[in-house]
Amino acid sequence: MLAAVVAVVGMNAITSRYERTITREQLLAPAARQPRTDLSDGLNYLLVGTDRQGATDGPDQRSDTILIVHVPPGMRQGYLISIPRDLLVAIPPGGNGYGGGQDKINSAYEHGGGGPGGARLLSATLTRLTGIRFDGAALVDFAGFKQVIDLLGGIRMCVDTEVRSIHTRTLFTPGCQQMDGARALDYVRQRYDLPGGDFDRQRHQQQMLRAVLDKAGETNLRGDPVKADRVLRAVGGSLTLDTNGVPVEDLVMALRSLPADALSGLQVPSYPQTIDEISYVVLDNGGAGLFDAVRGERVPGWAEANPRWVTRL
Repeated sequence: MLAAVVAVVGMNAITSRYERTITREQLLAPAARQPRTDLSDGLNYLLVGTDRQGATDGPDQRSDTILIVHVPPGMRQGYLISIPRDLLVAIPPGGNGYGGGQDKINSAYEHGGGGPGGARLLSATLTRLTGIRFDGAALVDFAGFKQVIDLLGGIRMCVDTEVRSIHTRTLFTPGCQQMDGARALDYVRQRYDLPGGDFDRQRHQQQMLRAVLDKAGETNLRGDPVKADRVLRAVGGSLTLDTNGVPVEDLVMALRSLPADALSGLQVPSYPQTIDEISYVVLDNGGAGLFDAVRGERVPGWAEANPRWVTRL
């Protein structure tokens, strides 16, 4: 997200002043880290989003959003692969004293202690599940990200099914509409009373990220240095980043040719199942070859062969 906004503003902004606004941490477990990132080989990034990072009680430390961002070689396409938050997985032992066990994947963040430790345990869990190693990771504070959307003047979101927020009681009616940060983030957190449940929530989160990229491209940030400064600071302030040793300016340069309309959303083939009176999501045939496609750089072909799991953004 920072790369996209900076690409709109220009490279000079990031090389000094704005890079210092980003918090740097080791977010990837050793087993989940790609030994060396070569930008010509494409990228696999882990994106973990939560708007409750400061919470101290266990349940409120669970990750709200888990995305694998896959960019094939050439940097002309991008795929947002949403991991179901209730996916049943084997979580390895964590550095926070957790001994490991079967649980929902979003609880790995909690078992790791939240923050960077939670991201490391989550990354180890994903690598054990998928075999994918990551070139980097970002921990996004979506509560702080509200400011980014507001500074951009809001984003356009298209509501497909009427739903009432369980958090604010706001009623979202069908149709395309302008949303400020609080309203957009409230909408993309909803999953109850939607026909697809968490799958709809995943799709809405993907659509929100695309809408932010679209708005950043439409907004005249180059012609308004004051707004550009505020947006970049807000984006940087909402991120904790692990670039696997790659300078941020090199990452920005590699991704600047990736247009927002080249993004596709993918859902992991899976289905809901109740086990011991607990609702989980389980993989459909091991993910129906999606993870193999990511590792083998065959995602475009997989998406064409599996349109059911492709999200229109």
